[in-house]
Amino acid sequence: MSDRTHHTAASQGLYTPEQRARRDATIWTPVQGVLAPLQFVVFLISLVLVIRYLMTGAGYEVATVSIVIKTGVLYVIMITGAIWEKIVFGQYLLAPAFFWEDVFSFLVIGLHTAYLWALFTGALAPQALMFLALAAYGTYVINAAQFILKLRAARLQAATPIEATA
Repeated sequence: MSDRTHHTAASQGLYTPEQRARRDATIWTPVQGVLAPLQFVVFLISLVLVIRYLMTGAGYEVATVSIVIKTGVLYVIMITGAIWEKIVFGQYLLAPAFFWEDVFSFLVIGLHTAYLWALFTGALAPQALMFLALAAYGTYVINAAQFILKLRAARLQAATPIEATA
């Protein structure tokens, strides 16, 4: 993304009027609105189970299942988010408005996928797997915060009247 593209995106806000109309018209907007909090709830449950295992040594299987479920929900939200981005911005990923959020999402997906790979290949011991899951979860929290801040900015932009230019 060039400085000019970034400046243009920043000066016009998160969405152009056409993009906002596409965002509001697509079914993928409410789908994302349901999946994001669902993923957060799954994350919180899984986080508790992972920490319980690390603290007590009990519940490895249920913690593992919860991580696999969390990863599955992450894949679903990433795929549906890419479809949403294509409809709204005309490209599946890395649209200027969500460039850095998407870049960081790749790290999140990579760490979750590394967990699955290590689990299914036996490459890591149970405790190491749980620490890898925690690393994946840490990046997820940062990425979720990125999106929340971006969407809050969009909400504030939508609430601000557009000033006429002379």
